[in-house]
Amino acid sequence: MRLIVRAPLLLALAAQAVVAQSPADHRPGAHEALGTVHFAVSCSTAAQPEFERAVALLHHMTYPEAQRAFERVATLDPRCAMAHWGVAMTLFQPLWPTRPGPAALQRGWNEARAAAALAPPTETERLFIASVEAFFLDPASPDFGARVRRWNEALAKLHAAVPDDAEASAFYALSLLATAPANAVSRSHADSAAELLLGVYERNPAHPGAMHYLVHANDMPARASDSLALTRRYEAMAPRNPHALHMPTHIYTRLGDWDGAIRGNLLAAEAALQQPAGERRDMVWDEFPHAVEYLVYAYLQQGADSAAAAQLQRLRGTARLEPTFKTAFHFASTQARWVLEREAWTEAAQIQPRTPAGLDWDRFAWPEAVSQFARGMGAAHTGDVAAAKAAAMRIEELDGVMMRAKEELFARCIRILGLELRSWIAHAEHQRDSSVTLMRAAAELEATTPKPAVTPAPTIPALELLGDLLMEQGQPEGALASYRRSLAEYPRRFRSLLGAARAARALNDAAGARGFYQSLIEVADTGTSRAGIREAKDYLAAPR
Repeated sequence: MRLIVRAPLLLALAAQAVVAQSPADHRPGAHEALGTVHFAVSCSTAAQPEFERAVALLHHMTYPEAQRAFERVATLDPRCAMAHWGVAMTLFQPLWPTRPGPAALQRGWNEARAAAALAPPTETERLFIASVEAFFLDPASPDFGARVRRWNEALAKLHAAVPDDAEASAFYALSLLATAPANAVSRSHADSAAELLLGVYERNPAHPGAMHYLVHANDMPARASDSLALTRRYEAMAPRNPHALHMPTHIYTRLGDWDGAIRGNLLAAEAALQQPAGERRDMVWDEFPHAVEYLVYAYLQQGADSAAAAQLQRLRGTARLEPTFKTAFHFASTQARWVLEREAWTEAAQIQPRTPAGLDWDRFAWPEAVSQFARGMGAAHTGDVAAAKAAAMRIEELDGVMMRAKEELFARCIRILGLELRSWIAHAEHQRDSSVTLMRAAAELEATTPKPAVTPAPTIPALELLGDLLMEQGQPEGALASYRRSLAEYPRRFRSLLGAARAARALNDAAGARGFYQSLIEVADTGTSRAGIREAKDYLAAPR
C-alpha cells in the first residue's frame, strides 16, 4: 500500500522540531534550526553569531537569505572583512546550473576586493578571501569553468595551510565536487570530498556543510547507498530550510524510494514558498520549482498521475517565480516528463518549446533542448517525421551553443537527447540498424556523463529507451538486458519494470516476468489507472 501523506501534516510534524523564534527578534528565520557552525573570525563579538548563522545558511545553499545575513554582519561590524567574503560566496552556486551574470560577477569582485582591503589579521581569513578573489578575478570573463577551477586551487592552498580547520575542509570538499570531470562518471572527486566531509562530521555531527555536501558526493550510482543514516539525519536537521529538506531526496530518488522523495519534497516546496528570492523579495525562490520537479518525477514512477498533474499545475499557477536557469529547466522538464512517462505521444508533439514566454530562453539551451526532445519524440511516434527532424536540428544547434560557451556538461546532456531523438527518427523511417546504433551511442555517452544536480534523472534513461526500441524491433532478449542495466542505474522506474516484464514474457521467462510485475505492483500507487497495472495483476493472478 502506498502511503500518501499530505503536506499540512508533514509541515506540522516538522514544526515540532523547529527552535522557537524569540519575540524580541523578528528577522526572518533568525532562530531556525540550521545545525552548528564554529567559524571564529576577527569580527566583533556582536557580529560573530550572526556570521556563523550566515555560514550555516551558505552551507544549506540558501543563498538569498545567506546574502542578507552577511550584509547584516557588515552592518554590525563595518570592519569585518569576512562579511564581504560571505556576500561574494552567495553570488555563485558551484553545484547548480545557474551562472552569475555580469552584475553579480562585478559585485563579487568588488566584495572580494573590499574584504582584502580591510586586511584581516589572520592568515586563514586572508586565504579564504583569496579564494573568492580567485573566483571573481576578471569579472568580464564568461568562463565559469575557469573560475571554479581557480577557486578550487585556492581552496587547496587554504586546506593545506590549515588541514584541521572544519570550514576550510568543507569548502574545499565542495570545490572538489564542483570540479569533477564532465566527461566521466568517476568516484575520484566524490571519494576525496567524502573523506574530508566525514572528518568534519566526526568532529561536529551537527555541521550542515558536512552533511549537505556528503549527500552531493553520494548522488551517483556507485555511492548512493553510502551514509544513509547521515542522509536521514540531514533530512531532520533544518526543518524550515527548503534545500535541507529537499537534498536527502536526491539519494531517495537514486534508490527508487519514491515515498521518501515525496515526503521531503512536499515539505521543501512549502518551505520554499516562504523564502524570498534574491534582492526581489516579492519573488518566489527557484528552490520551489526544483522541489516540484522531484515531486512530479516521484509521483510518475508510482503511476500517481493525478498527483503529478496537480504538482505540474501548481508550478504553472505560481506567479513571480525567480527567472533563473532552474526555473526554466523545471518548466521544460516537468512538462516533458508528464507526457513521456505516460507515453502520451500526441500531447508530446504539441509541446511548445521556450514557454513560458517571460523567461530569457536564449540563456537556457539545455532546458529548451528538453522541450524540443519531448516534442520531437511525440512527432516521431505519431508519424510526423518532418517535425521530429526539425526538433533534432534545433537540438544540434543548442549543443553547439553550449560547446561554444565551454559548458561541456550541458552540451553532453543535450547531445544525448539529440542521439535518442535521431534514433527514433531512424526507426520511424525503417532504418533499424541505424536506429539501434544511435541509441547505443546515446547510452554510452550517458554512461560517461555525470547527472547534474538540477535533475532527478535523465529525461528518459537511454538504456530504457534502447529497451523500448529493441522490443519494437522484435528483439526481447536484448531489450531485457537493456532494461536490467537501466534498472541498475535508476531502480524502481515504472516504465523500466513494465518493459522488463513484457520482455521476459516474450522470452517465456515466467519467473522473470512475475518478478518484474510484482516489483511494479509494489512501486505503484494503489489508485493508479496507468496502463500496465491491470496487465501485471492479471498475469500474477493467472494459474501457472
